[in-house]
Amino acid sequence: MNGVHDMGGMHGFGPIGVEPVEPVFHADWERSVYAVSSAIGPISDWTLDADRHSTESIPGPQYLNASYYEKWFISLCNMLVERGYVSAQELASGTSLGPAKKVGDVLKAEDVADYVSASGRSSRSTDTKPGFEIGQEIRTRNINPSGHTRLPRYARGHKGIIERIHGVHVFPDTNAHGQGEQPQWLYAVRFSAKELWGSNQPGRTDVFIDLWESYLEAA
Repeated sequence: MNGVHDMGGMHGFGPIGVEPVEPVFHADWERSVYAVSSAIGPISDWTLDADRHSTESIPGPQYLNASYYEKWFISLCNMLVERGYVSAQELASGTSLGPAKKVGDVLKAEDVADYVSASGRSSRSTDTKPGFEIGQEIRTRNINPSGHTRLPRYARGHKGIIERIHGVHVFPDTNAHGQGEQPQWLYAVRFSAKELWGSNQPGRTDVFIDLWESYLEAA
């Protein structure tokens, strides 16, 4: 979808603050948000791509003023309410106001490390052959979907070169909206900065983006 989260190439948002030795968590509440999100993962009825779409759907002003884990927290609360795990009133009061929704297996403490290391694996097997080959020039499609996509707005309608073939992976655009995994070939595509942002960019600067096959067409 097109939104304020897709900020590549945009100007006017101020400098990016870089912490040379950035901690994993800046405060205990961030640690708690990560823990709760991990605990809910195995019992929830949404996918990682659906969660990403939820984060992208945060209103612009709220998104821009929220920190990384604040976005996690806002998205998690929205998903819990939308899927009927809690009500908005329960979130506001911190108290259960009705029967709990039945869930699947609860993540046990001894299983946390394995779950976190295994989660997010999206590779799938296939009998099909890739539609593009390494070194081939392609052009990205100029799409403007209303739902989730991993094709950045700044890279649409531009020429690039296939640098690597990653195999077949779950297609986020459908998986985010309950339309199935519909796995596709995934490619690492190299774009020159001049191609993406104009002739005033450094001549030897390239951008690499992992893109699914349906985003691409032969140049």
